[in-house]
Amino acid sequence: MTDSLLLMITTIGALFMGTMAMIIRLKATKKPATVKKIILPPLFMSTGFLMFLYEPTIPTTIEVVFALLVGFGFSFLLIRTSKFEIKENKIYLKRSKAFIFILTGLLLLRVAFKIIIGDSISVEELGGMFFLLAYAMIIPWRVMMYRQFKEVEAQLKKQAKNPIVPVET
Repeated sequence: MTDSLLLMITTIGALFMGTMAMIIRLKATKKPATVKKIILPPLFMSTGFLMFLYEPTIPTTIEVVFALLVGFGFSFLLIRTSKFEIKENKIYLKRSKAFIFILTGLLLLRVAFKIIIGDSISVEELGGMFFLLAYAMIIPWRVMMYRQFKEVEAQLKKQAKNPIVPVET
């Protein structure tokens, strides 16, 4: 298989996976949030580190640093658009109008990076870099989501102990 065909197939795969991730994230806002739903995705994603057992996927030190810095940078966009709210005594992830545009932008940036630097870096190495970028993006985001969730959960417990009862007149 030629490198350009492999690049095209992996780009189409990235677009498909990115679209699926957006659909799943939008559906998630319709169900109550839980600690498990916040913590499990990065844990499941961590199995991706096994790819680095295959030597061609290992990026150079500079590429690792670049991928991690870009991932951390993108995580701040996700952190700013992820908020929780209490509805019907349950905690929900508040749907942000900007969230879908940010995810679409990140996906398009990823494809653009892939096309621009795809000729100078092997497809396998590029896969390793994008995995590191995604992981560096999801970890800070999920840590902040966990902290925010716990704060909102404490508010919910406080409300349950001190319910506001309307006064009859």
